Amino acid sequence: ISVIVCTHNPRQDYLERCLIGLQDQTLATDHWELLVVDNASAPDKRPGLDLCWHPRARLIREGQLGLTPARLRAITEATGDLLVFVDDDNVLDPEFLERALGVAVDKPFLGSWSGQCRPEFEEPPPEWTRRYWGNLVIREFEKDSWSNLPRLPDSMPCGAGLCVRRRVADRYLLLHESGQRSFQFDRIGHSLLSGGDNDLAACACDLGLGMGIISSLKLTHLVPRERLTAEYLCRLAEGIYFSSVFLDRARGAPVAPRKAFGRIADAIRLLRTRPPHRQVMRAAYRGRDRALRSLFGR
Repeated sequence: ISVIVCTHNPRQDYLERCLIGLQDQTLATDHWELLVVDNASAPDKRPGLDLCWHPRARLIREGQLGLTPARLRAITEATGDLLVFVDDDNVLDPEFLERALGVAVDKPFLGSWSGQCRPEFEEPPPEWTRRYWGNLVIREFEKDSWSNLPRLPDSMPCGAGLCVRRRVADRYLLLHESGQRSFQFDRIGHSLLSGGDNDLAACACDLGLGMGIISSLKLTHLVPRERLTAEYLCRLAEGIYFSSVFLDRARGAPVAPRKAFGRIADAIRLLRTRPPHRQVMRAAYRGRDRALRSLFGR
């Protein structure tokens, strides 16, 4: 296994907890390597790490800003047959890697999968934010689910704890190296573009494999207070909807300009929605419409 942690200007206490979670894994370290990719962090924010506990740990500097370049660099550096992407605010349950390896053996038809992401909030979240927790990669479920449909939400793995087979990762790398992915779906600095993890996971379907979610794989997602503000959730919704238009197009889903009826329906939905949900909905529509204008010029 290659465990990959991509980080940019990390919050040091969260990154330390992420690494402690990896240090506590029940899978012996001779069965996995650890790659920490520092993605163009500012000099005063570069992670100060003690990786001496792991005999096969490496700190890699990737100078091109963006989560996509960091992931691509990690794929080229990794040596494992199974790649596990861990965000720098994820704390894996102790059995995570052992169980991920078990999925790779027991379910050879799956090419990509992830698990449950339970939240640990820095402060109690406002109740109104609950409907947007999915956007924050908070995901809890009871049953496993998988499919070979690349845009089916119920079986789409998330980027937190994303497990992909080597050939799936190589397929994703090829899409970028061949120029078929000219748009970065992932975070770039402070931007909240999204969808690169979905595109990576969906590469399994390109190869005739499935993708899924596995209930026995669990991690804790550390959520800072600033991600539960209306301002952040609006920016996040705009980024997700903007990126999803390009991802749909890249994945062959129909994408067309909004017609007058659709715009009227949007306006009615906004009028019927109360704040602060109205602001989040408006931001989502703004992201979608901005993407459509960039594609169709209107």
